[in-house]
Amino acid sequence: MAAFARRQAARTVRLPGGFAAYDDAFAHSRGNNQVVIDGAVDPEALPAIAEEALGHLPHRLVSVLDDGTARACAGPLVRAGYTHSAYLVMLHTGPVPARADAQEVGLDALRGPLTTRWRGILPDVDDEVVRHLVDRREARLRGADDVRFIGSRAEGGEVASWADLYLDPAAGTAQIEDLMTSEAHFRRGHADAVVATALSLAADAGCDTRFLTADATDWPRHWYERRGFRVIGHSHAFERDGPGRPPAGGQMPRRTLAARRASAC
Repeated sequence: MAAFARRQAARTVRLPGGFAAYDDAFAHSRGNNQVVIDGAVDPEALPAIAEEALGHLPHRLVSVLDDGTARACAGPLVRAGYTHSAYLVMLHTGPVPARADAQEVGLDALRGPLTTRWRGILPDVDDEVVRHLVDRREARLRGADDVRFIGSRAEGGEVASWADLYLDPAAGTAQIEDLMTSEAHFRRGHADAVVATALSLAADAGCDTRFLTADATDWPRHWYERRGFRVIGHSHAFERDGPGRPPAGGQMPRRTLAARRASAC
């Protein structure tokens, strides 16, 4: 996960315990402009480290990948105004399903459904914010050796559900990320088709370690468990808006977004 953030970034800056990742082209995307802590750090110093690294942005996101480090940092960050969200790292241990009726799709096919979905989630933001949240997938193509967008199409041909698939065949690792479904196509099996196809493609690529992350407090974790995923660890996110900014700083906090995504399955 740290390697993906580094490779996706337009530029990185080393920090105590980790690094800052930036992409000015997608300034409204927290995931593209964040601090990632993947080593030892002084918990009391972390709020100041994050402020120095992210002070020019309307939002703050600090991702702490180690569970013990995150729990040590939670107190200082929460006192500094951050909201703490825990995420489950879930490994696929069930049998690999047969490839379903989903396929690799291009970014052009996703722009319309993504724009509509983000407009439904964030009705009050301006067009630039939505554009950044849609087009940031261009940067994800840099994040892994093999990045694919997997989509399940409705009868009319539009992409109804989609997810990212990040493959690192040399390491034998695959991650499924950012599963979403258009509201018009909820509960019609499209998300199932996307996940099954992604798992099958990962296995075909020789990736025996297949994982995803899920909000620890939201029900999709159980949806994933029924599909053969089990919890093997935790990662953590700490978020807040910049001084004087309106709530969410132009993007919904990850916990709230995860809750809205839940119905996508």
